[in-house]
Amino acid sequence: MTRLSYQTAGESHGPGMVAVVTGLPAGVPFDAAFVNGELARRQGGYGRGARQRIESDTAEALSGVRLGRTIGSPLTLLIRNRDSRLDDVARTPPVHTPRPGHADLAGSIKYLTTDCRETLERASARETAARVAAGALARLLLRELGIETFGFVRAIHNGATPLEVTEANWRSLVTVRDSSETYCPDTGATADQCAAIRQAKIDKDTVGGLVECHVFGCPPGLGSTMHWRDRLDSRLAAAVMGIQAFKAVEIGLGKDCAARTGSQVHDPIRFDPARIDTPALGFVRDTNNAGGTEGGMTNGAPLVVRGTMKPISTLLRGMPSVDLNTKRPAPSAYERSDICAVSAASVVMENVVAFEVAVAALEKFGGDSLGETRDNMVRFLDLARRLPLPGPIATLARPRGV
Repeated sequence: MTRLSYQTAGESHGPGMVAVVTGLPAGVPFDAAFVNGELARRQGGYGRGARQRIESDTAEALSGVRLGRTIGSPLTLLIRNRDSRLDDVARTPPVHTPRPGHADLAGSIKYLTTDCRETLERASARETAARVAAGALARLLLRELGIETFGFVRAIHNGATPLEVTEANWRSLVTVRDSSETYCPDTGATADQCAAIRQAKIDKDTVGGLVECHVFGCPPGLGSTMHWRDRLDSRLAAAVMGIQAFKAVEIGLGKDCAARTGSQVHDPIRFDPARIDTPALGFVRDTNNAGGTEGGMTNGAPLVVRGTMKPISTLLRGMPSVDLNTKRPAPSAYERSDICAVSAASVVMENVVAFEVAVAALEKFGGDSLGETRDNMVRFLDLARRLPLPGPIATLARPRGV
Protein backbone atom coordinates (compact mmCIF):
# COMPACT_ATOMS: atom_id res chain seq x y z
CA MET A 1 0.00 0.00 0.00
CA THR A 2 1.25 3.51 -0.85
CA ARG A 3 1.86 5.73 2.17
CA LEU A 4 -0.92 8.27 2.68
CA SER A 5 0.23 11.70 1.51
CA TYR A 6 -0.97 14.75 -0.36
CA GLN A 7 0.30 17.52 -2.59
CA THR A 8 -1.29 20.90 -3.26
CA ALA A 9 -0.91 23.28 -6.19
CA GLY A 10 -2.29 26.60 -7.33
CA GLU A 11 -2.06 30.33 -6.63
CA SER A 12 -4.52 32.55 -4.79
CA HIS A 13 -5.65 34.34 -7.98
CA GLY A 14 -5.06 31.48 -10.41
CA PRO A 15 -7.68 29.15 -11.89
CA GLY A 16 -7.99 27.17 -8.68
CA MET A 17 -6.40 25.03 -5.98
CA VAL A 18 -5.68 21.32 -6.43
CA ALA A 19 -5.13 18.61 -3.81
CA VAL A 20 -3.87 15.17 -4.86
CA VAL A 21 -4.23 12.57 -2.10
CA THR A 22 -2.48 9.22 -2.55
CA GLY A 23 -2.67 6.15 -0.35
CA LEU A 24 -6.33 6.19 0.69
CA PRO A 25 -7.65 2.62 0.86
CA ALA A 26 -10.39 1.57 -1.52
CA GLY A 27 -13.93 1.61 -0.20
CA VAL A 28 -13.90 4.77 1.91
CA PRO A 29 -17.26 6.56 1.46
CA PHE A 30 -16.74 9.87 -0.34
CA ASP A 31 -18.96 12.31 1.52
CA ALA A 32 -18.87 15.40 -0.72
CA ALA A 33 -21.22 17.29 1.60
CA PHE A 34 -18.80 16.82 4.50
CA VAL A 35 -15.78 17.94 2.46
CA ASN A 36 -17.62 20.99 1.15
CA GLY A 37 -18.92 21.74 4.64
CA GLU A 38 -15.35 21.96 5.91
CA LEU A 39 -14.42 24.24 3.00
CA ALA A 40 -17.38 26.48 3.86
CA ARG A 41 -16.32 26.61 7.52
CA ARG A 42 -12.82 27.63 6.43
CA GLN A 43 -14.31 30.62 4.63
CA GLY A 44 -16.34 31.75 7.63
CA GLY A 45 -15.66 33.43 10.95
CA TYR A 46 -15.99 36.99 12.19
CA GLY A 47 -13.36 39.33 10.73
CA ARG A 48 -12.95 37.77 7.30
CA GLY A 49 -12.41 39.98 4.25
CA ALA A 50 -14.16 40.59 0.94
CA ARG A 51 -12.54 37.58 -0.80
CA GLN A 52 -14.78 35.23 1.18
CA ARG A 53 -17.90 36.89 -0.26
CA ILE A 54 -16.61 36.28 -3.78
CA GLU A 55 -15.62 32.62 -3.45
CA SER A 56 -17.94 29.76 -2.59
CA ASP A 57 -15.57 26.85 -2.28
CA THR A 58 -16.60 23.37 -3.38
CA ALA A 59 -14.38 20.43 -4.26
CA GLU A 60 -14.73 18.50 -7.50
CA ALA A 61 -13.38 14.94 -7.49
CA LEU A 62 -11.49 14.51 -10.77
CA SER A 63 -10.12 11.03 -10.05
CA GLY A 64 -10.06 8.32 -7.43
CA VAL A 65 -13.81 8.01 -6.77
CA ARG A 66 -16.38 5.66 -8.30
CA LEU A 67 -19.99 5.24 -7.22
CA GLY A 68 -19.43 7.30 -4.12
CA ARG A 69 -16.38 5.43 -2.78
CA THR A 70 -12.62 5.66 -3.13
CA ILE A 71 -11.03 3.12 -5.47
CA GLY A 72 -7.46 3.16 -4.14
CA SER A 73 -5.96 5.33 -6.88
CA PRO A 74 -4.79 8.94 -6.31
CA LEU A 75 -7.80 11.13 -5.49
CA THR A 76 -7.66 14.54 -7.13
CA LEU A 77 -9.78 17.42 -5.84
CA LEU A 78 -10.17 20.75 -7.67
CA ILE A 79 -11.36 23.89 -5.89
CA ARG A 80 -12.00 26.55 -8.50
CA ASN A 81 -11.30 30.24 -7.93
CA ARG A 82 -14.06 32.57 -9.02
CA ASP A 83 -11.65 35.49 -8.65
CA SER A 84 -9.08 34.34 -11.20
CA ARG A 85 -6.96 37.28 -12.32
CA LEU A 86 -3.34 36.22 -11.97
CA ASP A 87 -2.39 37.26 -15.51
CA ASP A 88 -4.42 40.48 -15.44
CA VAL A 89 -1.69 43.00 -14.67
CA ALA A 90 -4.22 45.79 -14.32
CA ARG A 91 -5.91 43.92 -11.47
CA THR A 92 -2.84 42.18 -10.03
CA PRO A 93 -0.08 44.76 -10.55
CA PRO A 94 3.54 44.29 -9.45
CA VAL A 95 4.17 44.77 -5.74
CA HIS A 96 7.45 46.49 -4.90
CA THR A 97 6.96 47.38 -1.21
CA PRO A 98 6.99 44.20 0.92
CA ARG A 99 4.64 43.80 3.86
CA PRO A 100 6.35 43.21 7.22
CA GLY A 101 5.45 39.80 8.58
CA HIS A 102 4.68 38.34 5.15
CA ALA A 103 6.80 36.27 2.75
CA ASP A 104 7.19 39.25 0.38
CA LEU A 105 10.75 40.38 1.12
CA ALA A 106 12.38 36.98 1.67
CA GLY A 107 10.63 35.49 -1.37
CA SER A 108 11.55 38.34 -3.69
CA ILE A 109 15.21 38.10 -2.74
CA LYS A 110 15.14 34.28 -2.96
CA TYR A 111 13.85 34.43 -6.55
CA LEU A 112 15.95 37.48 -7.48
CA THR A 113 13.11 39.84 -8.33
CA THR A 114 11.79 43.14 -7.01
CA ASP A 115 8.19 42.10 -7.69
CA CYS A 116 6.64 40.41 -4.64
CA ARG A 117 3.57 39.30 -6.61
CA GLU A 118 4.54 35.70 -7.36
CA THR A 119 5.64 35.05 -3.78
CA LEU A 120 2.56 36.55 -2.15
CA GLU A 121 0.24 34.64 -4.49
CA ARG A 122 1.62 31.23 -3.49
CA ALA A 123 2.24 32.22 0.15
CA SER A 124 -1.39 33.28 0.51
CA ALA A 125 -3.50 31.31 2.98
CA ARG A 126 -5.87 30.65 0.06
CA GLU A 127 -3.69 27.56 -0.41
CA THR A 128 -5.12 26.10 2.81
CA ALA A 129 -8.39 25.37 1.00
CA ALA A 130 -6.64 22.43 -0.65
CA ARG A 131 -5.22 21.27 2.67
CA VAL A 132 -8.64 21.39 4.29
CA ALA A 133 -10.05 19.26 1.46
CA ALA A 134 -7.25 16.71 1.89
CA GLY A 135 -7.78 16.65 5.65
CA ALA A 136 -11.51 16.20 5.23
CA LEU A 137 -10.83 13.11 3.11
CA ALA A 138 -8.60 11.78 5.89
CA ARG A 139 -11.40 12.37 8.39
CA LEU A 140 -13.76 10.29 6.25
CA LEU A 141 -11.33 7.41 6.73
CA LEU A 142 -10.80 8.08 10.44
CA ARG A 143 -14.48 8.10 11.27
CA GLU A 144 -14.75 4.63 9.72
CA LEU A 145 -12.13 3.59 12.30
CA GLY A 146 -13.95 5.30 15.17
CA ILE A 147 -11.51 8.23 15.38
CA GLU A 148 -12.98 11.76 15.44
CA THR A 149 -11.69 15.31 15.75
CA PHE A 150 -12.90 18.54 17.32
CA GLY A 151 -11.23 21.89 16.59
CA PHE A 152 -12.17 25.29 17.96
CA VAL A 153 -10.93 28.77 18.81
CA ARG A 154 -9.50 29.02 22.31
CA ALA A 155 -8.65 32.74 22.17
CA ILE A 156 -8.61 35.80 19.91
CA HIS A 157 -6.50 38.69 21.20
CA ASN A 158 -7.59 39.11 24.86
CA GLY A 159 -10.86 37.17 24.53
CA ALA A 160 -10.24 33.62 25.79
CA THR A 161 -12.29 30.71 27.06
CA PRO A 162 -11.18 28.52 30.02
CA LEU A 163 -13.52 25.78 28.78
CA GLU A 164 -12.41 22.20 29.45
CA VAL A 165 -12.99 19.78 26.58
CA THR A 166 -13.58 16.15 27.53
CA GLU A 167 -14.62 12.88 25.91
CA ALA A 168 -17.98 13.35 27.63
CA ASN A 169 -18.80 16.89 26.45
CA TRP A 170 -17.10 17.47 23.10
CA ARG A 171 -20.05 16.40 20.95
CA SER A 172 -22.36 18.89 22.65
CA LEU A 173 -19.72 21.61 22.18
CA VAL A 174 -19.78 21.12 18.39
CA THR A 175 -23.23 22.69 18.20
CA VAL A 176 -22.18 25.66 20.33
CA ARG A 177 -19.03 26.15 18.25
CA ASP A 178 -20.94 26.06 14.99
CA SER A 179 -23.34 28.75 16.20
CA SER A 180 -20.46 31.02 17.28
CA GLU A 181 -19.28 33.81 14.98
CA THR A 182 -15.69 33.02 15.98
CA TYR A 183 -15.98 29.20 16.25
CA CYS A 184 -15.54 29.37 20.02
CA PRO A 185 -17.84 27.07 22.08
CA ASP A 186 -18.27 29.75 24.77
CA THR A 187 -20.79 32.55 24.16
CA GLY A 188 -19.15 34.99 26.57
CA ALA A 189 -15.72 34.54 25.03
CA THR A 190 -17.23 34.85 21.54
CA ALA A 191 -18.60 38.29 22.43
CA ASP A 192 -15.18 39.40 23.73
CA GLN A 193 -13.48 38.10 20.59
CA CYS A 194 -15.89 39.90 18.26
CA ALA A 195 -15.33 43.12 20.21
CA ALA A 196 -11.55 42.77 19.81
CA ILE A 197 -11.93 42.26 16.05
CA ARG A 198 -14.24 45.27 15.70
CA GLN A 199 -11.76 47.46 17.54
CA ALA A 200 -8.91 46.24 15.37
CA LYS A 201 -10.91 47.19 12.27
CA ILE A 202 -11.51 50.68 13.67
CA ASP A 203 -7.78 50.95 14.36
CA LYS A 204 -6.99 49.61 10.86
CA ASP A 205 -5.07 46.83 12.58
CA THR A 206 -5.30 43.02 12.85
CA VAL A 207 -5.47 40.43 15.65
CA GLY A 208 -4.37 36.83 16.10
CA GLY A 209 -5.24 34.08 18.53
CA LEU A 210 -5.02 30.52 19.84
CA VAL A 211 -6.71 27.49 18.26
CA GLU A 212 -7.02 23.96 19.63
CA CYS A 213 -7.77 20.48 18.29
CA HIS A 214 -8.72 17.29 20.15
CA VAL A 215 -8.66 13.83 18.56
CA PHE A 216 -10.74 11.09 20.22
CA GLY A 217 -10.64 7.33 19.73
CA CYS A 218 -6.95 6.80 18.93
CA PRO A 219 -5.64 3.46 20.21
CA PRO A 220 -2.17 3.36 21.79
CA GLY A 221 0.75 2.95 19.41
CA LEU A 222 0.05 5.25 16.45
CA GLY A 223 3.34 6.85 15.45
CA SER A 224 6.80 5.58 16.34
CA THR A 225 9.62 6.04 18.79
CA MET A 226 12.19 4.42 16.51
CA HIS A 227 13.10 7.48 14.42
CA TRP A 228 12.57 11.16 15.08
CA ARG A 229 10.99 11.71 11.68
CA ASP A 230 8.30 9.15 12.45
CA ARG A 231 7.28 10.49 15.84
CA LEU A 232 3.63 11.50 15.69
CA ASP A 233 4.15 14.59 17.83
CA SER A 234 6.90 15.87 15.53
CA ARG A 235 4.67 15.33 12.48
CA LEU A 236 1.77 17.11 14.17
CA ALA A 237 4.02 20.03 15.05
CA ALA A 238 5.30 20.29 11.48
CA ALA A 239 1.79 20.14 10.01
CA VAL A 240 0.50 22.88 12.30
CA MET A 241 3.56 25.12 11.93
CA GLY A 242 3.14 24.76 8.17
CA ILE A 243 -0.14 26.70 8.33
CA GLN A 244 0.33 30.31 7.22
CA ALA A 245 0.88 32.78 10.11
CA PHE A 246 1.33 30.10 12.80
CA LYS A 247 4.22 30.86 15.16
CA ALA A 248 3.93 28.24 17.94
CA VAL A 249 2.62 24.72 18.52
CA GLU A 250 1.92 22.98 21.82
CA ILE A 251 0.88 19.42 22.62
CA GLY A 252 -0.91 18.89 25.90
CA LEU A 253 0.41 21.11 28.67
CA GLY A 254 2.96 22.54 26.23
CA LYS A 255 5.11 25.42 27.44
CA ASP A 256 3.56 25.29 30.91
CA CYS A 257 5.58 22.13 31.58
CA ALA A 258 8.59 24.39 32.13
CA ALA A 259 7.18 25.83 35.38
CA ARG A 260 6.20 22.47 36.94
CA THR A 261 7.99 19.50 38.50
CA GLY A 262 7.79 16.03 37.02
CA SER A 263 5.23 14.89 39.57
CA GLN A 264 3.01 17.80 38.49
CA VAL A 265 3.41 17.07 34.77
CA HIS A 266 3.34 13.33 34.14
CA ASP A 267 -0.03 11.59 34.02
CA PRO A 268 -0.39 8.64 36.45
CA ILE A 269 -1.61 5.42 34.82
CA ARG A 270 -4.51 3.33 36.12
CA PHE A 271 -6.26 0.27 34.72
CA ASP A 272 -10.06 0.12 34.68
CA PRO A 273 -11.33 -3.34 33.61
CA ALA A 274 -14.72 -1.82 32.79
CA ARG A 275 -13.10 0.16 29.98
CA ILE A 276 -11.06 -2.62 28.40
CA ASP A 277 -13.29 -2.58 25.31
CA THR A 278 -12.48 1.08 24.56
CA PRO A 279 -9.66 2.03 22.14
CA ALA A 280 -7.57 2.93 25.23
CA LEU A 281 -7.78 -0.77 26.25
CA GLY A 282 -8.71 0.08 29.85
CA PHE A 283 -5.68 2.25 30.58
CA VAL A 284 -6.88 5.57 31.98
CA ARG A 285 -5.37 8.83 33.23
CA ASP A 286 -6.84 11.36 35.64
CA THR A 287 -4.96 14.09 33.77
CA ASN A 288 -3.81 14.48 30.15
CA ASN A 289 -0.86 16.84 30.42
CA ALA A 290 0.96 14.75 27.80
CA GLY A 291 -1.75 15.61 25.28
CA GLY A 292 -2.22 11.99 24.23
CA THR A 293 1.36 11.30 23.12
CA GLU A 294 4.29 9.68 24.88
CA GLY A 295 7.54 8.73 23.16
CA GLY A 296 6.24 9.88 19.79
CA MET A 297 3.19 7.59 19.91
CA THR A 298 -0.44 7.88 20.94
CA ASN A 299 -1.01 6.57 24.46
CA GLY A 300 -4.78 6.04 24.35
CA ALA A 301 -5.73 9.43 25.79
CA PRO A 302 -7.22 12.10 23.51
CA LEU A 303 -4.70 14.01 21.40
CA VAL A 304 -4.60 17.72 22.31
CA VAL A 305 -2.82 20.09 19.93
CA ARG A 306 -2.73 23.88 20.24
CA GLY A 307 -1.49 26.46 17.72
CA THR A 308 -0.78 30.17 17.94
CA MET A 309 -1.67 32.33 14.94
CA LYS A 310 -0.09 35.75 14.69
CA PRO A 311 -2.11 38.77 13.51
CA ILE A 312 -2.59 38.99 9.73
CA SER A 313 0.41 40.66 8.06
CA THR A 314 -1.60 43.00 5.81
CA LEU A 315 -2.75 46.10 7.70
CA LEU A 316 -5.26 48.60 6.32
CA ARG A 317 -3.04 51.43 7.55
CA GLY A 318 0.14 49.84 6.21
CA MET A 319 3.52 49.66 7.95
CA PRO A 320 6.94 51.19 7.31
CA SER A 321 8.70 49.37 4.49
CA VAL A 322 11.09 49.93 1.58
CA ASP A 323 10.57 50.19 -2.17
CA LEU A 324 12.67 47.32 -3.53
CA ASN A 325 13.47 49.25 -6.72
CA THR A 326 14.67 52.48 -5.11
CA LYS A 327 15.57 51.20 -1.59
CA ARG A 328 13.81 54.27 -0.24
CA PRO A 329 11.23 54.26 2.59
CA ALA A 330 7.65 53.55 1.49
CA PRO A 331 4.51 52.26 3.21
CA SER A 332 3.86 48.55 2.76
CA ALA A 333 1.54 47.49 -0.06
CA TYR A 334 -2.10 46.64 0.66
CA GLU A 335 -3.61 43.44 -0.68
CA ARG A 336 -7.23 42.54 0.01
CA SER A 337 -7.12 40.76 3.35
CA ASP A 338 -8.79 39.95 6.67
CA ILE A 339 -8.84 41.66 10.04
CA CYS A 340 -8.80 38.26 11.73
CA ALA A 341 -8.65 34.73 10.29
CA VAL A 342 -8.25 32.76 13.53
CA SER A 343 -11.63 31.06 13.08
CA ALA A 344 -10.64 29.82 9.63
CA ALA A 345 -7.27 28.74 11.02
CA SER A 346 -9.03 26.49 13.53
CA VAL A 347 -10.64 24.62 10.64
CA VAL A 348 -7.33 24.30 8.82
CA MET A 349 -5.59 23.02 11.93
CA GLU A 350 -8.30 20.47 12.69
CA ASN A 351 -7.94 19.02 9.21
CA VAL A 352 -4.13 18.96 8.96
CA VAL A 353 -3.98 17.29 12.39
CA ALA A 354 -6.51 14.70 11.20
CA PHE A 355 -4.41 13.99 8.12
CA GLU A 356 -1.32 13.18 10.19
CA VAL A 357 -3.34 10.91 12.47
CA ALA A 358 -4.70 9.11 9.41
CA VAL A 359 -1.15 8.65 8.07
CA ALA A 360 -0.10 7.07 11.37
CA ALA A 361 -3.21 4.87 11.47
CA LEU A 362 -2.56 3.49 8.00
CA GLU A 363 1.11 2.91 8.81
CA LYS A 364 0.02 0.86 11.81
CA PHE A 365 -2.89 -1.07 10.31
CA GLY A 366 -2.23 -1.00 6.54
CA GLY A 367 -4.62 -2.50 4.06
CA ASP A 368 -5.55 -1.78 0.46
CA SER A 369 -9.25 -1.65 1.26
CA LEU A 370 -11.23 -0.12 4.11
CA GLY A 371 -12.46 -3.54 5.24
CA GLU A 372 -8.91 -4.88 5.45
CA THR A 373 -7.72 -1.82 7.38
CA ARG A 374 -10.60 -2.03 9.81
CA ASP A 375 -10.08 -5.77 10.34
CA ASN A 376 -6.37 -5.20 11.01
CA MET A 377 -7.24 -2.62 13.65
CA VAL A 378 -9.76 -4.94 15.31
CA ARG A 379 -7.20 -7.77 15.28
CA PHE A 380 -4.54 -5.58 16.86
CA LEU A 381 -6.86 -4.36 19.61
CA ASP A 382 -7.94 -7.93 20.32
CA LEU A 383 -4.33 -9.05 20.74
CA ALA A 384 -3.54 -6.03 22.90
CA ARG A 385 -6.45 -6.81 25.23
CA ARG A 386 -5.12 -10.34 25.69
CA LEU A 387 -1.68 -9.22 26.91
CA PRO A 388 0.42 -10.89 28.21
CA LEU A 389 0.24 -13.27 25.28
CA PRO A 390 1.19 -16.91 26.02
CA GLY A 391 3.82 -17.52 23.36
CA PRO A 392 5.12 -15.80 20.21
CA ILE A 393 2.76 -13.22 18.74
CA ALA A 394 3.43 -14.61 15.28
CA THR A 395 2.05 -18.01 16.32
CA LEU A 396 -1.09 -16.47 17.85
CA ALA A 397 -1.68 -14.27 14.86
CA ARG A 398 -1.30 -17.12 12.33
CA PRO A 399 -4.60 -18.21 10.76
CA ARG A 400 -5.68 -21.80 11.43
CA GLY A 401 -4.33 -24.35 8.98
CA VAL A 402 -1.34 -22.16 7.98
